[in-house]
Amino acid sequence: MKRLFDILSSLIVLIIGLPFGLLIALCILVDSRGKVIYKQSRVGRNNVDFQLYKFRTMRTDADKGSQITIGAHDARITHIGAFLRKYKIDEFPQFLNILKGEMSVVGPRPEVRKYVDMYTPEQMRVLSVRPGLTDYASIRYVNENELLAKSDNPEQTYIQEIMPDKLKLNLKYVEEQSLGVDLKIMWQTLLAIVKKDDV
Repeated sequence: MKRLFDILSSLIVLIIGLPFGLLIALCILVDSRGKVIYKQSRVGRNNVDFQLYKFRTMRTDADKGSQITIGAHDARITHIGAFLRKYKIDEFPQFLNILKGEMSVVGPRPEVRKYVDMYTPEQMRVLSVRPGLTDYASIRYVNENELLAKSDNPEQTYIQEIMPDKLKLNLKYVEEQSLGVDLKIMWQTLLAIVKKDDV
């Protein structure tokens, strides 16, 4: 049932959103030099790496430094990128990952290998399900970049405070996942993005 929902929803979103996606691609090309789609290796179900797709929101080669974005005014973020990130539009290409079966609409957000290698055996259980476009942690930490911007050591704050809490929420999802829970998370995600715009 979950996989069928993922296939149908991703097909609908990709078809309906195609004209909008082409417009975004044009804006990215005009705004800065580089590719439209940014691909990054993330860890998926059963601890298998896959290529996650996003609209590029940073300048080329920005990921050669820190893999943590520090605030909305991170100098690496392009003008159009700031807008795309604010409304989570940069995640649109991940519906291709969902269609391919690498991701689900709802599930623990996929992490980079560097941080997954720090997981405890218990935390590794989050890799028993497909990673998702949104989850409980995405809702709680909708302003994560702003939180990290206030830290003297953003990466240490992420590893010691934010990541463990995210993993607790992810394990909660693994235990109680259902279509009803997925629909609730999708609705709460939409509300979180709207409320973020009001802040």
